[in-house]
Amino acid sequence: MTHSSTLTLPATISNLERFLELVSKCALTCGMDKKRVTEIEIATEEALVNIIQHAYRGEKGEIEVECDIKKDTLSIKIIDYGPPFNILTLQDPDVNATLEERKIGGLGVFFMKKLMDGVDYKREGNKNILILTAYKDRTTEFDS
Repeated sequence: MTHSSTLTLPATISNLERFLELVSKCALTCGMDKKRVTEIEIATEEALVNIIQHAYRGEKGEIEVECDIKKDTLSIKIIDYGPPFNILTLQDPDVNATLEERKIGGLGVFFMKKLMDGVDYKREGNKNILILTAYKDRTTEFDS
């Protein structure tokens, strides 16, 4: 089974729910269980909120979300047209540090990496392309 869906909307918090609905629908179409769908929603929301808050620096812009389903794998491509920014260059936070010692930020990207099977970034022309990959039958590090 191969299936693809795309949604392009202005990069605003008010559109977040519509993007997440698309991703959820695609994850369910891929046969993911409710827990896995929630993990995918959390990771996707983190990526989208980062773009909405930072990519366009107060200017108007768009986000394109493309979901591709191939067998038991969901690939979520998130595209923005802001300045180049590779989230994979961010250092993981020290999760063992006390609250006073911790730097602000960085946890969202850390959770994205933990919840998804793959997180990749590439720059093509004027596009930032973040690709989140989720497998149907994965056990995340957060499982007991």
